[in-house]
Amino acid sequence: MKFIYLALCFALVAFIPTSFAAQCGATCQEQQVKGYFAALDKVSKKGSNVADIDDLLSLMHASVQYIHVEYEANFDKSSWRKAFLRNLKRGAYKKTKDNEIRVLRAIPGKGHVAIEYSHGVIDKAGVWQQAQARLVLFGFTEGKISLIKEYW
Repeated sequence: MKFIYLALCFALVAFIPTSFAAQCGATCQEQQVKGYFAALDKVSKKGSNVADIDDLLSLMHASVQYIHVEYEANFDKSSWRKAFLRNLKRGAYKKTKDNEIRVLRAIPGKGHVAIEYSHGVIDKAGVWQQAQARLVLFGFTEGKISLIKEYW
């Protein structure tokens, strides 16, 4: 009897769709987005390097797509890495330790989360001074970021 019970349990687990196990709910989405912005912050600072870019991209699903609607950017993972490397080579990353990106608001959804965020600077009093808020939509596949679509 015990053997039959174990066999049935194994059969049920074996037939659960992998997409069910790979969902990225609100907690997963929050963790992924926080990791993304922390890594992006690191890349954008003066003194960043190729390893920082690769650390950022390691957070992404293999099929990630970065889209910036207004600037008509549409990168897959490989072309996005090349764009980061070009910016690094030309010295575009000049932010200091006082620059910081913060998430202002999140609206989680099924497989996606809309994020309002802002760049800002921490002033001499230690107060973060927010710049203009921005909107980005993140999509998730297999627990990783697979879509970043900027709307600013």
